[in-house]
Amino acid sequence: MAFDVAHVRGLFPSLGDGWIHLDPQAGLQIPDSVASAVSKGFRQLGAAPGGVYPAARASAEVVDGARRAIADLMAADSAAVVLGPSRSALLSGLAEAMPVTSWLGGNVVLSRQDDEPNIVPWLRVADRHGARTRWAEVDVETGALPTWQYRDLIDERTNVVAVTLASSTVGAITDVGAIATMARAAGALLVVDATSAAPYLPLDIGELGADVLIVSAERWGGPRVAAMGFRSAAAMDRLRSLAMDPRAVGPARLEPEPHQGALLAGLVASVEHLAALDDDAIGKRRRRLVTALDGVNEYLRRLTFYLTTTLQHLNQVSLVGTVEDRVPAVSFTFDGVSADKVVRRLADNGICALADVPSRALTRLGAGDFGGAVTVGLGPYSTPYEVDHLARALGSLG
Repeated sequence: MAFDVAHVRGLFPSLGDGWIHLDPQAGLQIPDSVASAVSKGFRQLGAAPGGVYPAARASAEVVDGARRAIADLMAADSAAVVLGPSRSALLSGLAEAMPVTSWLGGNVVLSRQDDEPNIVPWLRVADRHGARTRWAEVDVETGALPTWQYRDLIDERTNVVAVTLASSTVGAITDVGAIATMARAAGALLVVDATSAAPYLPLDIGELGADVLIVSAERWGGPRVAAMGFRSAAAMDRLRSLAMDPRAVGPARLEPEPHQGALLAGLVASVEHLAALDDDAIGKRRRRLVTALDGVNEYLRRLTFYLTTTLQHLNQVSLVGTVEDRVPAVSFTFDGVSADKVVRRLADNGICALADVPSRALTRLGAGDFGGAVTVGLGPYSTPYEVDHLARALGSLG
């Protein structure tokens, strides 16, 4: 059955606000099922896990349920899923939990394609312990992240390779498998930020070859919580504990504070929402997720092609990056008009878009030389009409 965008739009009450939401990088619109789960959770999940009374047991069950949901999303082991408030918090904890001796005389390989949450924690720990930082650069023509450069960047002193699966600004998908082979040969930890890919592509931590895979739920319509999956629970157990509770075991060792049960209930509901985007998907949740996200990907791949083609036909619009293998995220400049002014004009026409997203990739690609870049993205509720309206609004600037 073809992807039913009209049915999907009905799952998002916020779409009735009259705006066209082309800003999933700031957070996808929240489906009704997620909002209901969070609301119910705030009423029923006030107790912290650990007690024997019903409220505490319910809170413990929602934590376990959140680990299982993320495990299904990543094709990971639920016993190796760490939950936290944000990507930066989880990655800062991971960096802190690694042995100090591993950084002495070592280096970390980062990518200018990545969002700041997968850069700043590693810069801080490298600076603290005197480790070197090496940078993978973005191709200035296509916006892609060439993997051949990692042959020179990764060596026997490399401790961590941090890279994104997909760019949040130009949408370019990274060949993580090729990088994984080189990182594994050097004994380096490969940390992959899959946040920008998670709403559109089925994830499999084993197939990617990642040692650590991280996602943030607001990017697919969940609450602002994040999760970090390890390919091996044994590798996670070798890290130093961060928990305030000295009795903590398993992934709880890397979780300093108790979780907000209501937000985790919303996280579970958001993964269920993804799995239900295709009415024909059957079987266990992992199977339904793969089927549904394949359908989302197929629909948005066509709509992204329509978006990029439409923008390329506007005389004053220049796309930043020409990569074809991408998730539905696009950045562009407008001749003679700053990004801030473009976004204000779009807002005047009922369109939500982003201006000058903090991005080392956009800086590298020279967007600042043209007044900054406008970044737009598509969600599973986006339609061709919305792309046409974007084009009309941009045309009114000419």
